[in-house]
Amino acid sequence: MSDMQQTAGIIALDEQWGAHNYHPLPVVISEAEGAWVTDVDGRRYLDFLSGYSALNFGHRHPDLVRAAHEQIDRLTLTSRAFHNDQFGAFCAELAELTGTEMVLTMNTGAEAVESAIKVARKWAYEVKGVAFDAAEIIVATHNFHGRTTTIVSFSDDPAAHDNDGPFTPGFVTVPYGDAQAVRDAIGPNTAAVLMEPIQGEAGVVVPPAGFWADVREACTENDVLLIADEIQSGLARTGRLFALDHEGVRADLYTLGKALGGGIIPVSAVVGRADVLGVLRPGSHGSTFGGYPVACAVGRAVVGLLATGEFQERSADLGRHLHDRLEALLGQGVAAVRGRGLWAGVDLDPLGRTGREVSMALRDEGVLCKETHERTLRIAPPLVITRDEIDQAVDALERALKV
Repeated sequence: MSDMQQTAGIIALDEQWGAHNYHPLPVVISEAEGAWVTDVDGRRYLDFLSGYSALNFGHRHPDLVRAAHEQIDRLTLTSRAFHNDQFGAFCAELAELTGTEMVLTMNTGAEAVESAIKVARKWAYEVKGVAFDAAEIIVATHNFHGRTTTIVSFSDDPAAHDNDGPFTPGFVTVPYGDAQAVRDAIGPNTAAVLMEPIQGEAGVVVPPAGFWADVREACTENDVLLIADEIQSGLARTGRLFALDHEGVRADLYTLGKALGGGIIPVSAVVGRADVLGVLRPGSHGSTFGGYPVACAVGRAVVGLLATGEFQERSADLGRHLHDRLEALLGQGVAAVRGRGLWAGVDLDPLGRTGREVSMALRDEGVLCKETHERTLRIAPPLVITRDEIDQAVDALERALKV
């Protein structure tokens, strides 16, 4: 079988037997290490997407792989019906790293957001005194928090939202980046403001300076919870532990996921105030795999990597170089560049190639990236990438932009 036949055969199996809820690039990856992946034909590619920030520490980081192997050799699952020797330590270490008081462990990012929504509503009824079933949560336009039914209820992306109803009520949408709109939307039934510090799926959109300080002030004045969705933006992606740290603002709750599992297994969490997460009592919420021993062991290893500050420093330093290189492409097929750290949204010239076309051209150049919303590239290389590798990828992008 030729290389092309092997790749085509695997893709054909995917297309025949897998639901068509993704439109992947036609490359079949079989091995990976660090910032590089290898396809079934032996061709290597520089990963410029990092599993949408799930692979912040690169593919198969040895500390994370070791932690997973050692735990699998001892104990995999107990369920939360019993204690295990990894759970408490993971919660304590994650709380210390994030400067929070309590940890709720789950599996996926969407589960973390769903959990935060439930906790905020429960807190509103039991602590703030909002009338039962009247709680409201303020969200932003162009948001992305996951794809469960409740979450897509407040999405304005037709692809994620349409034909999925009836939808969950209780959400008020305001323009992202408009602090006055947030203030105007707050009422006696407002439980929380739930937003991404930097919007990822929308194209790595950074709000105006001062926005988060104003929102924090409005929440504090009105006894409203601030929930920061740091699932993509957090854990060193932007050059700080949290993207919100750039603004000097603290949230009441943070939702975490993706990189928390080290690119090995799904691990997510809600971290924050004990008086808020404390509204949960036995039986009110749970997950068979939430906080299971392998997840906690890998999560502890992730916390250990972040505690050194090395990855935050790499993201900040290399991020400046990445953005300098990308901004040099303005007017050469690039219309705008946004982002922080090793995270960038690159808007393409509306008269040039589409995002899909550029992604395909990059693949042919040995770089893997992906479009969002047709004409924006979302760039998020592993934080283990080198300066030379960034230059290699941006040089490839410059060639790919040419029609």
